[in-house]
Amino acid sequence: MSEQISIFDTTLRDGTQGEGVSLSAEDKIKIAQKLDSLGVHYIEGGNPGSNGKDIEFFQRVKNLKLRAKITAFGSTRRKDSAADRDAGLQKIISSGASAATLVGKSWDFHVTTALQTTLEENLAMIQDSFRFLKSNQLEAIFDAEHFFDGYKNNPEYALQVLKSAAEAGADWLVLCDTNGGTLPDEIYQIVTKVRETVDRPIGIHTHNDCELAVANTLAAVKAGARQVQGTINGYGERCGNANLCSIIPNLQLKLGYRCITGEQLRSLTGTARFVSEIANVTMHSTQPYVGPSAFAHKGGIHVSAILKDSKTYEHITPEWVGNKQRVLVSELAGQSNLLFKAQEMNLNLDMENSRTRQIIDKIKEMEHQGYQFEGADASLELLLRGAASEPEEEIFTIESFKLLVGKNGSDSITSEAILKVKVHGETVYTAAEG
Repeated sequence: MSEQISIFDTTLRDGTQGEGVSLSAEDKIKIAQKLDSLGVHYIEGGNPGSNGKDIEFFQRVKNLKLRAKITAFGSTRRKDSAADRDAGLQKIISSGASAATLVGKSWDFHVTTALQTTLEENLAMIQDSFRFLKSNQLEAIFDAEHFFDGYKNNPEYALQVLKSAAEAGADWLVLCDTNGGTLPDEIYQIVTKVRETVDRPIGIHTHNDCELAVANTLAAVKAGARQVQGTINGYGERCGNANLCSIIPNLQLKLGYRCITGEQLRSLTGTARFVSEIANVTMHSTQPYVGPSAFAHKGGIHVSAILKDSKTYEHITPEWVGNKQRVLVSELAGQSNLLFKAQEMNLNLDMENSRTRQIIDKIKEMEHQGYQFEGADASLELLLRGAASEPEEEIFTIESFKLLVGKNGSDSITSEAILKVKVHGETVYTAAEG
């Protein structure tokens, strides 16, 4: 049986640090339920001591029967203080979370510059904090911040930090590429060294500043990491976090690891789009695996080939991740594109008919004028029906329309459309709202 990889989702915490991403407590609850259905193993809900939204989330999530482990986030105790009197650690305990992630410094430069303390005190901060978590029966995860930069600067100290957390009972040691500047070969080599040195399960947490977060995560797994941390759609600070929507299918479909079930994998696209909608962040159309354009074909030669066998231009079956194949019609379209769209619309399009060539020419001319048919299937269908020799009649004529957008005493915005249209010679005046 293939080896299991634990999926740690930090969309609700690290993801909200991305520019333009803001989630209410209600938003977080909805996304947590969706993530649980997807089958992730850990859902990091936020810092229960940092703001009202996170406090409300941890209060409400207790009442949900989720299979994933709800994880609270915090930092190691303050310097020159006691863990059992640290307000942040106490709020993690009282949050009711079954697991906790503590971030601690593993780069000596950060210890002396950011924390302004000694290397020895940093080790004590880590040990005291994890002993406190374990004395309260929490699963304890150590996020070794800036680990790869720290290792490259002072490998002995970076490894000593990991050993200190392990000795204090940390269940996972997560190596963080916090600045996102490490390359995949470096990740592989360093994770391999850590696996040889420290006897604890290893996780990986990468950022995308060099467009390498997914590649770095895969390299870490190949080197022995067994927990991957990331966010849906790659949300996160600066250039974002590692994108779980790419990591999960790459691990499962390409490398043969077990992450979630096949049925759960088929909900990946729906989950990505759901989170995008709740976060009010437009999804990148070209996002691998789950984007609307991930399996979209436009060039006539491509479409001609996929009509024979989709493997000619698709690296996986789109339905495996809940997506679908799309064929676009534009000035680049050939007969194959139109044939595919006609089949989708259950129209019998005769490719030998001179009308088909006329339709292609008309589409190209209209595209040249500025029209776009890629997202206008209804308009395209009217053209194709003419090519399919159906009666060429003017089905409807728009005489006038008005669109009104407003707010009527509630929190929701509503739209109202008023339309006057002539259908088969009869004038219809109608309105609807939504």
